[in-house]
Amino acid sequence: MNAPSAAVPVSFRLIVKTFAPGWPAAVMGTGAFALATLHFSHQLPLLAGMAWALHWFNLALFALISVPWLLRWVMAWPAVVASFRHPVAANFYPSYAIALLVLAAELRAFGGFDAAALLVWWLAVALLFGLTLTVLLSIFQGEHVNLDHITPGIFIPPVGMVVIPVAGGPLLGVQPEALRDLALTINGIGLGAGIFMYTALLALAFHRFYVHKRLPPLMVPTFWINLAPVGVIVVSLLNLVAAAPFAGDKSPYLVAVFLIWGFGAFWLALALLFTWSVRKSAPLPFSLAWWAFTFPLGAFTLGSQRLSEVTGLSTPLAVAWLAWVLLAAIWTLTLINTVGGVASGKLFQPHP
Repeated sequence: MNAPSAAVPVSFRLIVKTFAPGWPAAVMGTGAFALATLHFSHQLPLLAGMAWALHWFNLALFALISVPWLLRWVMAWPAVVASFRHPVAANFYPSYAIALLVLAAELRAFGGFDAAALLVWWLAVALLFGLTLTVLLSIFQGEHVNLDHITPGIFIPPVGMVVIPVAGGPLLGVQPEALRDLALTINGIGLGAGIFMYTALLALAFHRFYVHKRLPPLMVPTFWINLAPVGVIVVSLLNLVAAAPFAGDKSPYLVAVFLIWGFGAFWLALALLFTWSVRKSAPLPFSLAWWAFTFPLGAFTLGSQRLSEVTGLSTPLAVAWLAWVLLAAIWTLTLINTVGGVASGKLFQPHP
């Protein structure tokens, strides 16, 4: 039996070299939690302080994460190239651009900083298209992906695409006149590309779940990622329909988002049962993958809130409250474990 290898002393250079591309998922999850909490604060004013605290914390978290994430491209370029060629890790690179899109939505919702939100949104869109196309080309041009690598992490690139109208739709009204048509078109391209990419990849994921070996316990949190595109599509489609001058009668769109939300509610129940069944037979070791619980739950909460808002249905609102309570508990537990992993240096140890 091999003895466990000794821990490598943590230095700033080691942190930069081993900084996982999926770290911005913490900003995504915290931002969705902040936005959902702000929405509920209109019904329960006591939550307003919590929402604002989450918002400011998330801005600081993004600034903190950005330092090693960006420096890694300069100080550890071979590691960046290697992870872009990795069939699983590569999918997490667009998370940085998605985090920026979430921050754009926050800047607009918290205080109405529309000018800053516009700037962040345009930067995020350019970065997202660049990273997503690079990831897809790397996968399409290689022969290194097999069924073992098909995890719900493959949904992250299409998630980024469908997140574009979350802030982009409401910001159309404050876009410069010369850019409004282009911005609307980009919102449509993002939502269309994301929906069809997600649909295709969902079939691929189901193929793996049906005919291949089960997800390892370490990857179980990624099973929840499926809630992200579903929840975001509800918000983004409603935002785009509200902003597009040619949308016309809204009722067909409401029926569509109601059905999409229904699939999300079904997947939430499935994810809970799946996680519980795995947890009974094996422990779920903590890793950065736990942040995959948070943004999907937050996105589904936001989608449920928005659906209730536009339809007047009370059941989606009740589901939103349940999802928010679960999100608050998991986010807190994940943050505590992340802080512990950073303090101990475990999250920066090279993989064997």
